[in-house]
Parts: sequence; structure tokens; C-alpha cells
Amino acid sequence: MFLQRHSGAGSNRAIQKRRASEELLRPYARCTGEEALQLQGSSPRGLSAAAAAERLEECGPNRIRSEARHGLLYRLGQAFVNPFNLVLLLVAAITFVTDVLLSQSGDVTTVVIVLALVGLSGLVSFVQGERSGKAAAALQSMISNQVDVVREGETRSIPIDQVVPGDVVRLSAGDIIPGDVRFLAAKDAFLSQAALTGESAPVEKFAQLPGGEEGALTDLGDLGFMGSNMISGSATALVVATGNDTYFGSMAQSLSGDRAKNSFERGVDGVSRLLIRFMLAMVPVIFLVNGFTKGDWGSALLFAVTIAVGLTPEMLPMIMTSTLAKGAVAMSKHQTIVKTLSSIQTFGEMDVLCTDKTGTLTEDRIVLEKYMDVRGGDDLRILRHAYLNSAFQTGLKNLIDLAIIGRAGENGLPPLLEGYTRVDEIPFDFSRRRMSVVLSDGSGKRQLITKGAVEEVLSICAFAELDGAILPLTPDVRQAALAVCAAHSAEGLRMIAVAQKNELPAAENFSVADEREMVLLGFIGFLDPPKESSKAAVAALRQHGVRTVVLTGDSEGVAVKVCGKVGIDTGHRLTGAQVEEMDDSALGEAVQRCQLFSKLSPLQKSRVVEAFQRAGHTVGYMGDGINDAPAMRQADVGISVDSAVDIAKETADIILLKKDLMVLEEGVLEGRRTFGNIVKYIKMAASGNFGNMISVMVASLFLPFLPLLPVHILIQNLLCDFAQLGIPFDRVDASYLRSPRRWETGTIQRFMLIMGPLSSLFDIALYLLLWFWLGANTAGLAPLFQCGCFVFGTLSQIAVVHMIRTARIPFVQSRAALPLALSTGVVGAVALFLGFGPAAAAIDLRPLPLAFLPCLALLLGGYCVASQLVKRLYVRRWGEWL
Repeated sequence: MFLQRHSGAGSNRAIQKRRASEELLRPYARCTGEEALQLQGSSPRGLSAAAAAERLEECGPNRIRSEARHGLLYRLGQAFVNPFNLVLLLVAAITFVTDVLLSQSGDVTTVVIVLALVGLSGLVSFVQGERSGKAAAALQSMISNQVDVVREGETRSIPIDQVVPGDVVRLSAGDIIPGDVRFLAAKDAFLSQAALTGESAPVEKFAQLPGGEEGALTDLGDLGFMGSNMISGSATALVVATGNDTYFGSMAQSLSGDRAKNSFERGVDGVSRLLIRFMLAMVPVIFLVNGFTKGDWGSALLFAVTIAVGLTPEMLPMIMTSTLAKGAVAMSKHQTIVKTLSSIQTFGEMDVLCTDKTGTLTEDRIVLEKYMDVRGGDDLRILRHAYLNSAFQTGLKNLIDLAIIGRAGENGLPPLLEGYTRVDEIPFDFSRRRMSVVLSDGSGKRQLITKGAVEEVLSICAFAELDGAILPLTPDVRQAALAVCAAHSAEGLRMIAVAQKNELPAAENFSVADEREMVLLGFIGFLDPPKESSKAAVAALRQHGVRTVVLTGDSEGVAVKVCGKVGIDTGHRLTGAQVEEMDDSALGEAVQRCQLFSKLSPLQKSRVVEAFQRAGHTVGYMGDGINDAPAMRQADVGISVDSAVDIAKETADIILLKKDLMVLEEGVLEGRRTFGNIVKYIKMAASGNFGNMISVMVASLFLPFLPLLPVHILIQNLLCDFAQLGIPFDRVDASYLRSPRRWETGTIQRFMLIMGPLSSLFDIALYLLLWFWLGANTAGLAPLFQCGCFVFGTLSQIAVVHMIRTARIPFVQSRAALPLALSTGVVGAVALFLGFGPAAAAIDLRPLPLAFLPCLALLLGGYCVASQLVKRLYVRRWGEWL
């Protein structure tokens, strides 16, 4: 039977997991292929269908799962349990005791209303959270990789998540390694392990460990690892481990566990603490005032707790979730999947975007930019020889070959191939970093054409062609040639040398030994060109207050060239070696002016991100490899793409379906719109409710009855919150989107202390109007007085929605979105119906006379005008509104 899986436990689970992975894999490196097959209970014919199904059931799908999805009960708890709902549940409990258990009437109306508030808020939060999770899951299902596996002696293609330990797989250039494998056969098999080790150079793999080789696990020549891929050659391999049991999976464990709260979550906590402090200050005062003035301490307690509810924006969880979910839907239309709803606001708060270069700023493709002689002059003959080499090689055409063939086509060179036939070729390998073809023309003349890395080609050249003459490759000529390469490399070109030789033997087979005494013809230069959209995207992000910083493992020369073309200042730049020499203080100063970091290791990337955060910036990090995962996790918002490795996508908060900075710009703006609408609700609800509480406290001192009963306060809050359900769909002023936005609890408190008392002044004016003009000044007419307070309180909070939602003049310079206009209009109509119609009696109110309607309109108009005047003074004093 195949080997049992190891698992770690306790606080060092990740370390134990990796040790277990090494203990599992090392025995396979030391044994023969036949022994490895026996250990896994397999054979060269692979597993049977029944055995594969059994192992799939035991081991599970071949996927990396760094963080388990919480169960249904946990997710329900997260949706329903928050400080505001807890206050509401406390009110429900007290009301149940006073109105049901201790009252003869057994009125459950208030209890039902409170529980409905809790249920509705929690249910919407839960549903919207589930929708976001399903969107991320749908993205994962869009990504499907296949692998060729031997089952019962037949090769078939199956999804990679169906691979199990014991499977024999066939690999070729371009394939990903489907698990941790022991190579059984290999021919010129070179793997890229950059995602695991950070080393860009491919490594060769063998069917047997060369010479008893030992060392780091990833250095063992007969083992391959999930997270790597085949660059060239072919191989047959035995799958030893899959999913989280792989070495790759053990690395994922280091990224599991709870992340620190992001800025959005910290902001919500701050607002919650602010409102709770106001509650704790006001509720005891209201309790004591009503207890002494009315003499009914039970009713005073219930009223005081209800006032606490009045100060609580109980729909905040629902409004936040709805707004964030609406933002997530809007971002999905811009090819952006949001995994973590709260990250939308952090996206809008971001003022530094750290990104890699390849595929983000550039097109992630190779373009042949120049073909030149040894002195650097343009020479089409160099392209001709490079084209013959690339066209006649039989191996997999890499990106460089395709770029050469494409450029040759543009220059009309394809007919050239008709005059040649291939005699032989010397394939590319990563040790000598070059490849050669031997061609024969129509006259039977042979020539060997070689292209490859500059240093490697120069090492086999004894001559150079200069102005049509073949001259010895003297040290001076060699240095001049290297200087030409260095100059173009500094401009961002990747340089390849081209050489040829005519004096060839009449043999049919050639080898590396024939690559000598060659003539250096010149060079070809390649470039990964910047995307056309990159420059505009960087400028747009800069306009919106987001600084783009490039963190790359590529060379400085290439990075400088690309950054220059897309408008990123490279006057101050650092390499990984320089970063390594800096302490945290020096690096903190450097990040304030440096926008290009090149030749960085994965740990250095994470350290640079942390330096930006210590300097007070909100940092986004965009990456797609496992080496980016630590930096993404360190960042305030992690951004990845659908083509990234699984662990990068799991670490990310946001996944882009297109690796383009223009997509990010749309996301930043949507994040700010989302946050703007959330702040609108908080400032509206907190300041309006605070003003109402001041009014109620003043009224309690002078009135012989309560200005509003607890049930009235709850219904009024419910109506006002429903009026604001359109806020997630509201427009946000363009001026608000120009700069990053973050939580400022102090500004919310200041807003409450200014706008709250303003509303109280008009509430007190209403009290005077009801008492003296309407004559509602006795205990018997308390329901009439309370009806006036109920209607005006509801309508004034609806009116102030439109006053507060914009820094401009509402209805004239800025109009609310249709959903908000409808929600406020409908609730306003309901309030008037309750206040002036027969339904008032159902909630212990007495209908108002129609003659009171003009007074009500005049008072509301005055409140709106006063709010606009205060708004102008506020903006002039503090330079902002929301």
C-alpha cells in the first residue's frame, strides 16, 4: 500500500508539515525507479481505475487549500453577531420582560420589531457574503489544467485535481508538475522552480540521483515539485504526493491562520467604539432624568435602553454589506473578482501600489527590437542567419524563436528557407545556453549557425566579421563587442549573439565538439514591450493619489527602460543588494522617494512593503507567484490574477481576470465610491440619531409625558433605515474620488457634534409648535404630540439624507441616484400616511390635522436651508464634507 501521509499539529504546524513533507520525499530520491513504484503500490502501467478512485477518496482532490472555508454556522454567526445587533437583542430581552411577562396586555409588537431588525440585518449580511464567496469559487472553477496520466497501460488526459499518489504521468515542455514526483525517465528535462525557490535559471532533472547527490530538497535532481513546470524536454514521473501533502502545500501552511484586521475592519471597530461611548454617556443620564421626573423607574429603564437603540445605526451591518456587495458586482464588470468584501474599501484607501513589471507594465511577450553587427550597426544579414537557425530547429519554438520568425516574416524572409535543407542540429541545453543547426544550400555548401547567450557564443568564436571581412577575435574586438551588448542591455534589451562557420566535415551527425572556431556575426536584441495602456494607467493612478512602485526580480537596466516608457520616475532606485545593506530606518527614508526596486528576493519584497506601511501608507501588492504570497499577505490589500499560482490567489483579497493596471484604476475608484456611500450612511444615521437623543433628553426635562414611546422610536428608526437602503446605489461626487479615503473616527465625531445639535434646534422648535399652536399640552393629548414628533423626526432624517449625501447643493448640483430617491420618497409617503391617516392608532398615535401640514413643510424647509449653510461653513473650515 502507498505511504501514509504525515501531518503536523500545534503551534508549529507549518514547520512540522514541511518536515513531514521532506521525510516523505527524501526516501524516493535515494531509491531506484522500480523501488519507488513498489513503495507507491504502482507499476509502469500506472494504477487501475478502481485503485485511482480509492486513493482519490482517501487523499481528496489534488488542490492546495491554505485556509479552510468556515462552516455554515460560523458564517451565520459572523453575519448576525456584531455590537449593534447585541444592543438590539438586549432591548428585545428587556421589552419582552416588561411588555409581555410583567404586563397584562402581553403586547409583543416592540419585541417583534426589534427581532425583525436583527434578522433582516443579519440575513442580508449573510446572503451578500455567500454571494461573494460563490463569485470567488466560480473564478476557481474557470481555471482547469489537464495532465497526461498512465492508467492501466493507456495514456489519457485528466483534470489535474484528479491526480492521485501512485499515478504515472507523462510530461513535456509547457506542462506543469501535477504533484511532488519521482522521475522515472527524463530526456533533456529542464524545470523552472522559480515559484518555489525564486531562482530563475531552469534546473535539469534525471531518472536517477547523480552520484549520490545530497543537499536541499529542491536541489535533488530526480525529484520534481508541484508549483514548478517543464521548460524543455520530456519525462515520465511517479506522483508521490498531491495537494496539501506536497512540499508546495507545506509552504501554503505558513500562510494559513487569521490575518490582521485590515483598515476597513479597524475603522468599523473605531466607529462602533465611538457610538458605544456616546451610549454609555447618554443612557444613564436619560434614565435618571426620566426616573426622577416621571417616577416610573421601569418605564424609564426601558426608555433609556430604547434611546440607546435610537443612537445605534442598527442597519449599519446590512448597509455596509449591501454597499460592499454592490461594489463587488460593479468591480466584476471590470474583470475584477472580490474575495474579501471589506478589501474594497482598502482598495480605495490605497495610496501606494507595489507591482511587478512583467505582464503588468509590459505585454509579457518577446519582440525582436534590433539586429546589428559587431559594432552595433543595423544589419539584415544577422536577422537572416538567426531566422535560419530558429526556423530549422526541430525542438519546441520558444518565445525568442517565435519573435525571430515573426520579424523575418515582416521583412519578407520566408522564401529564404526554400534554398536550404537541414543536415543536423545540436539542441539547446541550459548548461551551454545555445543551440545550432547545420544547413546545406542548393550547391551542397554547408554551414553551421549558432545563436545563444552572448558569453557562451563568444566562448566558441575565434573570428569576427567586420565590414564584410573575417578578422581574428582579438581581446580589443571582444571588448568592443561586449560594450555594444552592455549598452543595449542598459536600454532594456535582452541580447543574443549569432555566429556561423562554413568549414564543416562531410559527416551526417554533429555534436557540441563542432561548435568551435566560429565567426561572430553580430547580435539580436529583444524587448518585452510596455503595454499601450500602462503609461495612461500609471498617470491615471497618480491623478487619483496612488503612487505606482515597481518591485521586480529583473535586472536594473531592463526595469529602468520599461519604467521610463510608462512614466515612472527612476531618478531614485535601489537594487536588492542595496536594500539588504539598509536597516529599517534607512529603508523607511528611501521608500519615500524611490519608485523602482530591482533584483529583489521574495523576502526583500515583503520588507519593502512593510517599510511603506511603517511610513503611514496603505499598500496594495500585485503578484502572481508563491514568492509573492508573503508580500501580498503583508500588504493591506493583496491583488492577484487568474493565471497566478493557487496559493497566490488564495492569499489575495482581489483577483483580476486581466493583468492590467487600467483594471486596477477602475477598482480604486469603485473602492472609493463604496466607502463614500458607507460614510454617508454612518454620518447621516449617527448625527441624526444623536440629534434626536438630545431633543428627547431636553423634552424629558419639561414635558409631563414622553415625547416618543419606545415603539415609536423603533419604528422611526426602521423607516429611516429603509429610506437609506438606496445609499449603496447612490452617486458619489467626482471630487471625492480624487484622493485616497480612510476611516477617520474623529471626523465622524465632529460631524455628530455639529449636525446633531442643529437638528435638535428644529426638534425643539417643533415641540413649541405642538405645545402652543396645536395645543397638545396635556397627558391626554400625548399621542397627538408624539405623532407630530414621529412624523417630523422621520421626514427630517429623510430630508437630511439628501443634504448630507453631497458637498454640493442637492437636487440642483447633485441629484441622488434613482434607488435612493425612490427609497426616501416611499418612506416619506409612509410616514405621512401614518401621521395623518387612520393607521396612526395602530401604534398608539393620534392623527395630525391637515392644517398642521404647512407648518411641517415650513419647518422642514428651514432645516434644509440651515443644513446647507452649515455645510458650507463646515467645508470652508475643514476642507471636506464626507
